[in-house]
Amino acid sequence: MVLDNWKKIRNKQFEPVYLLYGTEAFLINETKQLLVDHVLEEDQKDFNLSVYDLEETPVEAALEDAETFPFMGETRLVILQNPQFLTSEKSKGKTEHNLKKMEEYLSHPAPYSIVVFSAPYEKLDERKKITKELKRMAAVIEAKKLTEQELKVWIRERAAANRVVIEENAAELLLALSGTNLFMLTSEIDKLALYAGDSQTITHEIVDRLTSRSLEQNIFSLVDKVVNRNVEAALRIYYDLLKQNEEPIKILSVLSGQFRLIYQVKELSRKGYGQQQIATALKIHPFRVKLAAGQANSFRDEELTRIIKMLADADYQMKTGGMKKEMLIEMILFQINSRK
Repeated sequence: MVLDNWKKIRNKQFEPVYLLYGTEAFLINETKQLLVDHVLEEDQKDFNLSVYDLEETPVEAALEDAETFPFMGETRLVILQNPQFLTSEKSKGKTEHNLKKMEEYLSHPAPYSIVVFSAPYEKLDERKKITKELKRMAAVIEAKKLTEQELKVWIRERAAANRVVIEENAAELLLALSGTNLFMLTSEIDKLALYAGDSQTITHEIVDRLTSRSLEQNIFSLVDKVVNRNVEAALRIYYDLLKQNEEPIKILSVLSGQFRLIYQVKELSRKGYGQQQIATALKIHPFRVKLAAGQANSFRDEELTRIIKMLADADYQMKTGGMKKEMLIEMILFQINSRK
């Protein structure tokens, strides 16, 4: 698990070779930054930190650097980015790599260097000898989407790094409002920690008052108000979006997407799919499935079908100029709220 490896790095328990791979860019970048900050002192970074793009530099040339003794320090850190030869895709560049030299290095890594292969790819080619050898010899960190539980642990640790604690219900609300994007969550936690100040606690109230809402999260909240038959609150959210210069057609598009998601989650759940299976099938985070499943319980199938058709009709009218765009969404919210 990524978070376990981060703890080891913070405790200066380093491995001679790391393989970071996956599509969660934040986790890859954060791991590299942790290594830079914990392996090297500030005055050593100019001398003992090297970063190579393997689409431009042969791997054997970069590893020669790893075999060079560190200057004015005890450890050299060498980061090798974009090792596309680990995948089944054809290399974009014309760089040739001597993979035999890489195999030799992996069997006897320099004791004074830490080498990091940073592979921002969803999959590696497990059939290749070099991939198998690297995964066997390196500390492997897979940067994939965190589960809901891992996200909550990560939020608590990020808060702790800011010397504050976050209440459990506050972490839940933060996920619901900000979504699962780690870059967005980082920005929000850092801001909330500053506000918490002397109290050193991020509460549910602080999160509710200060957290920035994306358009998608605002639409989720809007639907939630509709679910609870609170059309006034739903309209307030809608009017706030208009004040923020969100285009009605864009609001309608996201609103339609949320109701389609609710319908899909409801249908797949009926077929016996679990939340993780639904997330994989729809290519979304399981936390979004959990939230949509909660809303799905408040709608019958025929209601959802009617609402989706209503939204499709409104989309047509917006694009053909049949009625004022802002009024169309108002009418839909009233109609959904008064459903039988």
